[in-house]
Amino acid sequence: MSVPALLILYGSQTGTAQDTAQRIARQAIRRHLQVQLLPLDDYDVANLISESLVVFVCSTTGQGDPPDNMKNFWRFLFRKSLPLGSLCQLDCAVLGLGDSSYPKFNFVAKKLHKRLAQLGATLLLPVGLADDQHDLGPDAVIDVWLTSFWEKVFALYPCFADKIPLREDEPLPPSYTFNFLDDINENGPIIPTKQTGLSQSHPFPAKLLSNERVTHPKHFQDVRHIEFDITGSNIDFTAGDVVVMCSCNAPEDVEEFCQLLKLDPKARFSLTAADGSAVPARLRQPCTLQHLVETYLDIAAVPRRSFFELLSTFSYDELEREKLAEFSSAEGQEELHTYCNRPRRTALEVLADFPHTAAQLKVDYLLDLFPEIQPRSFSIASSLQAHPHKLQILVAVVKYKTKLYKPRRGHCSTWLASLDPTKGDVYVPLWVKKGTLRFPTDTNTPVIMVGPGTGVAPFRSALQERTAEGKNANVLFFGCRSESKDFYFRSEWKEMTKTGQLTLFTAFSRDQEEKIYVQQRVRENASHIWDLVANQGAYFYIAGNAKDMPNGVCDALKAVFQQEGRLSADDAEMMLAAMEKSGKFQSETWS
Repeated sequence: MSVPALLILYGSQTGTAQDTAQRIARQAIRRHLQVQLLPLDDYDVANLISESLVVFVCSTTGQGDPPDNMKNFWRFLFRKSLPLGSLCQLDCAVLGLGDSSYPKFNFVAKKLHKRLAQLGATLLLPVGLADDQHDLGPDAVIDVWLTSFWEKVFALYPCFADKIPLREDEPLPPSYTFNFLDDINENGPIIPTKQTGLSQSHPFPAKLLSNERVTHPKHFQDVRHIEFDITGSNIDFTAGDVVVMCSCNAPEDVEEFCQLLKLDPKARFSLTAADGSAVPARLRQPCTLQHLVETYLDIAAVPRRSFFELLSTFSYDELEREKLAEFSSAEGQEELHTYCNRPRRTALEVLADFPHTAAQLKVDYLLDLFPEIQPRSFSIASSLQAHPHKLQILVAVVKYKTKLYKPRRGHCSTWLASLDPTKGDVYVPLWVKKGTLRFPTDTNTPVIMVGPGTGVAPFRSALQERTAEGKNANVLFFGCRSESKDFYFRSEWKEMTKTGQLTLFTAFSRDQEEKIYVQQRVRENASHIWDLVANQGAYFYIAGNAKDMPNGVCDALKAVFQQEGRLSADDAEMMLAAMEKSGKFQSETWS
């Protein structure tokens, strides 16, 4: 039996599933297989009926949703018109990447696995359920799953097992070739242009209008209220939608990177893909190495294991190569986590720790070694009715300490905070996509919104939109540490309350000896909430940090159902599940 080509299809939101898919592709190439690697929506799903061997690698986003780059595939695969035996020629396997702190852990992978079986495909092994919460990260599951996968393929295609694989320390050819140009002039500035069909490869350069800190100067956290001008963009959005943008690396990081790798930042180049495929759409060509490093290569991220695997194949320094190989091995994962993941060490800091290897890196491997800077999403905190041609967000600037001397910083939030519109025109490339929250269209339907901290952002958008439309049955539970230090949009809530457009409940956790949280306020207002939900058909929303708050609010809501509705614990659970299924209970949380 001849060995078929291996098709690897991935759905990835933050790059983790893509990285895993690329790792599987490298393993296949080392085993002399022909490989095709694609995002799911770049593949013509109608061809799936003629494929022989496919690996699906997919993450789960939001509340059990597929990633953006597999949504078209997802819709097609779940068409009721597809014949149940249509994939009977297919041998396949599904590997999921998820986070068990979320209720719908690996939901997409589980559902895909089940649907492929329904359509007649042969599943070579149980669905892999990698977990970010595992002490050793998702690789703890992925390593074992991949070993089983290759064993199954060996058994299925015995001729394949006879081939001697390439050594793990042997570098594979680069995916791209850098063609350097004689002209070393810098690229010109990005000029705002009208765009249609905005996306990551075609964002709109929105002018930054204001960047205001809204927490007290002595408060531990810097939170920014940022406003953009979107005039001429044709951007339209409603409450619950999100804005997406790609941040840039800090100038000092770009300079250090170029020095470590001995790169001339002014050198201009164009790219050629090794397999003749398209080059990255977001990377304008030709461009300088400065532009590549500043806007595209994610040098400030905590590198994945694959980074160390690739780096070890380039190293000629014996001590550095030995250490990199250890970090790349299955046995070295505990030590790698201690060195890299726990202190949140960046790729740039790793290169500084392995200077001889960094100096030996060939430029053609840059795009194999460093992933693309991933876009960040923010809930839109304004309404077009209240602020025409404007878009506002509320951003907590991420900063925390680990055992490393230098504080860890959020890539996008730190970059946004550094932008100063008072020192000249600043443009931020962005685009908008639909969020997970949907608000009722009926004027009389009440909404109950629980949004502590920056979780209040989508509810500000909703309140501005709803009050403009005469929808005044609005209840907001807002929580923060201190009434005087981080009570966002306080004057707006006060005005809405005064005009009868809002009922506001607040929880300031640190303003008294005993901490008070929003879930406590929900319990205290049980009769009011029960009346709104049971008698007036209210919608209930949660937005904010995914750590403890969402579960605490859900428990409080079920307690309301038990206390006021005289329901058993099981019936309260069923009532909440029914609300979620009908869209009357929605949440948008993040870790």
